Amino acid sequence: MRASDGIRAIRARGSFLLVVAATAALWVTVAGLQFKWTKELSSATEVHMGGNLQSLMTQWHRDFYDELSAICIALQVGPDSGAHDGWNDYLQRYADWSEDREGNQSKGSSFFEMGLAKEIYEWNTSGFSEPELLRLDPGGKTLDPVPVSADLKMLLTRLAENSASREVALRAWEYWEPGTIREKDSRTDPLLGWQLDDRVPALVHPVLHHADPFNSQTPVDRERVDWIVVVLNLDVIQKRILPELARRHFGGPDGLEYRVAVIDTDSNPRVIYSSDPNLRVEDVMDFDSIMDIFSSQPDMMKSEFWQALKNRRNLREETWRNFSPAGWFKVMQYGTVQHGTLDDPWVLVLQHRSQPIGGIAKTLWRRNLFIGGASLLLLAVNIGVILVEIHRAKKFAKAQMEFVASTSHELLTPLAAIYCSGQNAKDGLLRTKEDLVAHGSIVTTQARQLIDLVKQNLLFASTRSGSQRFAMRSLQVPAILEQLQENVAILVEQSKCKVRYEIAAELPSVRGDAFALTQCLQNLISNAIKYGEKGGEIEVRAALRQATDQNREVRISVSDHGPGMNAEEQRRIFAPFYRTRQAVESQAHGSGLGLAVASSIAEAMGGKLTIESELGTGSTFTLILPVEESPSEVPADAAETEMNVKS
Repeated sequence: MRASDGIRAIRARGSFLLVVAATAALWVTVAGLQFKWTKELSSATEVHMGGNLQSLMTQWHRDFYDELSAICIALQVGPDSGAHDGWNDYLQRYADWSEDREGNQSKGSSFFEMGLAKEIYEWNTSGFSEPELLRLDPGGKTLDPVPVSADLKMLLTRLAENSASREVALRAWEYWEPGTIREKDSRTDPLLGWQLDDRVPALVHPVLHHADPFNSQTPVDRERVDWIVVVLNLDVIQKRILPELARRHFGGPDGLEYRVAVIDTDSNPRVIYSSDPNLRVEDVMDFDSIMDIFSSQPDMMKSEFWQALKNRRNLREETWRNFSPAGWFKVMQYGTVQHGTLDDPWVLVLQHRSQPIGGIAKTLWRRNLFIGGASLLLLAVNIGVILVEIHRAKKFAKAQMEFVASTSHELLTPLAAIYCSGQNAKDGLLRTKEDLVAHGSIVTTQARQLIDLVKQNLLFASTRSGSQRFAMRSLQVPAILEQLQENVAILVEQSKCKVRYEIAAELPSVRGDAFALTQCLQNLISNAIKYGEKGGEIEVRAALRQATDQNREVRISVSDHGPGMNAEEQRRIFAPFYRTRQAVESQAHGSGLGLAVASSIAEAMGGKLTIESELGTGSTFTLILPVEESPSEVPADAAETEMNVKS
């Protein structure tokens, strides 16, 4: 190989590797961008779903407060905290509201719930005697003294301690240590006045005391206040209001789309309501979104439940996961305020029915990543296939050019010999009979070589295109080898090689085309002469073998004692136009088609062509043909005979 050819090959290989590297870098960049984009899309999807969930929870919160505040609106406790109203006014409003609720319930209205107000009391703390609890009877329009129950004792004690004035009473919800001075709380809204005890639960409101409680025209004591105490029916909230709100806001065609629960997160957490009867308080830590119903800010909670929740969220910044909407009632505080933190809220918790929203977003991300990755993989495979095909096309084009050069050389030599013989005859140089015979022999020999070369090219083209039609019939192996010996006699004589035939006795017949099989074996003999040991011996053996699938086969092998081939050359030796490195370097004649044609013929006959080679020892090509079995045919012993033919 010339130095310039080597330089061109190195440059071509370098250009190809550069294209491969650039393509790989581009693919990696696209893959990285796709990973980033799918991750951002997953995060955006999670935020979007969370935002929708927060909106649903806020609407749920509004309707829940509509239910709780219905009694407050019905009693119409104004900004003056009862300065112009007596207890008879509240009794009348309570009676009217109860009648309206019964009418709405009979009409199928679901916006107000009957029995939400379990009891309404007056907590008389403005007198100079002991406070007295009076129950409002809307039917008889009377105030009846009743004893203080255990569940109301803590609340009523708190109210009694904050009855000195309306200003103090409006801040009864706020816990403060006795003997300390309260700082002004900008969050207090004196126009509202309703305060909530979520333990009972109960709504309370301070009212000014009239000299005659049932006569709003009597003087008002503005120094001390009494209290309206509305005890809510927790059973109605649990079994009627919360399930209805869950269906209204979180329901779908197939039922609830979310697991819904309301949890009281005090020192002993409890489930107020749950759409899942198997829900445990510990499961709340894995829910999607948590909303404080009574509007204490999540970062002000000090209960163990809320701290565990914060640690579980790992202080993530998604506000939709953990938020508080606007609050309407001030909630009674019974614990010490430490570092501005509160505790014991009711919370609404939700989780998607199928899996957490984060899981849905991750599933979407994985799906998009898989689809994108599969697309990129297919793209990479396609690019790889294209690059491989380009490389193969370049190698095939190079092989074709070498074939053209080799074939031209193969054609040029006999044509030159024929031309010289013809020119000698034209010039009158052939004067004797011996001269004519000698030049005639040259012409016929070179013409035969041309005919064989053309036949081989045509045979290769026909086997590759599938247009070759073989005359298949039953053949005897000795007859095939006899015809082979006759065909290669001149070639063997000219090469000064020796061919030895070893044929097993009574070989069974095979099925095939006689001319094609002879041509196949002739190509093997020609290859052994051309690349084997100069003037050496070539062995042709025919024997019967038992195949692994219990079928019998005839093996005809051609062995030489040439330089042999390495493993890589053995894998490529039957490829069209391929020539070994030794053949190229020695500039041996050949087109690289002989073994390719022989392999194609073997496959067309239902057999195959194999090679065994060892460097420095030689090569053996074996034509394997299936036996044409017949019922009467019995396998014969493999007694061998020898036929030696010398050139």
